[in-house]
Amino acid sequence: MSAAAPTAPALRALPAPRGLVWTVLRLHRTALWIWTGFVVLTAGLLLWLYGPGADHTQHLLDTYGYAGVQQDAWTSGIIGSPFSGSYNDLFQDPVSLLNIASFAVAVFAAGSLTSRELENGTARLAWTQSVTPARWLAAKLAVPALVVTAGTGLLVVLYRMLWSAHANLLLAGIGPRALYFAIGPATVAAPLLGLAVGAVAGLALRRTLPALAVAGTAQYAVIAFRANSWPFQGSYQQPELSVRSRAITSTGKEIPDPGCYDSHACLARHDVVRFTRQYLPSPDYWPRQLLETGVLLAATVILVAVAFGVLRKRSTS
Repeated sequence: MSAAAPTAPALRALPAPRGLVWTVLRLHRTALWIWTGFVVLTAGLLLWLYGPGADHTQHLLDTYGYAGVQQDAWTSGIIGSPFSGSYNDLFQDPVSLLNIASFAVAVFAAGSLTSRELENGTARLAWTQSVTPARWLAAKLAVPALVVTAGTGLLVVLYRMLWSAHANLLLAGIGPRALYFAIGPATVAAPLLGLAVGAVAGLALRRTLPALAVAGTAQYAVIAFRANSWPFQGSYQQPELSVRSRAITSTGKEIPDPGCYDSHACLARHDVVRFTRQYLPSPDYWPRQLLETGVLLAATVILVAVAFGVLRKRSTS
């Protein structure tokens, strides 16, 4: 009697999203890929600014001090223009991208995530398949919230790492302060508020184009308010960050910047071999960040509650 052939051990299947989670991911896979691409490209820009992108400007700072930082900005195009290639302007571009992402999340939540399904009847069809309206909305909000939080959280960590390493390469003025207060936990909370704003607009209006317009306008107002109003960054209400600049002699002694600019003879006369420059941390950073984050999250919770209330009223009417 022949022996039975040995059977291969059964492979354990990897856990995979099921039910409503899988449905949301499947239905909005294009938006998921777009968001993933945004996070990857922005993270790549931040890492480039952290690494090879900073080399030239750092060399100018080490050699000529703050005059080298100014020289880099002046020779790289019109400062602050879309065509400027200066390290100073490239450093601030990711925060603009994060604001755009916050706006895009609100528009997505108002259109594709909610109002379009209400408008074409897909939502009501789902509610007849043993899925309650509340569970439907919970999945619609929870899945994008997790994806958005993971992406923005990663970018904020990279941005803070970049700030710690190379904030000394930024031109002095109000710009560094506004940037400093624009990077933190509140940056993660802002798109979550956009998600709630979009959901309320989509559920209340149930028409795609009006919901897009209302959500986009509301989130744009949130972004503008954050940039210019206490207790947020308040870029036009507060002084610029303090800067400590020093020249280092061959003996290691720190002296004030002699103002030699690119004169090697002047640098030799003062025995300057390198420079250091640092933006000093602001004592009101964390109080403002925590207050702003709390306000944004509280507004998010309120709007989510409003969204469920609107949905309950719509689903029973």
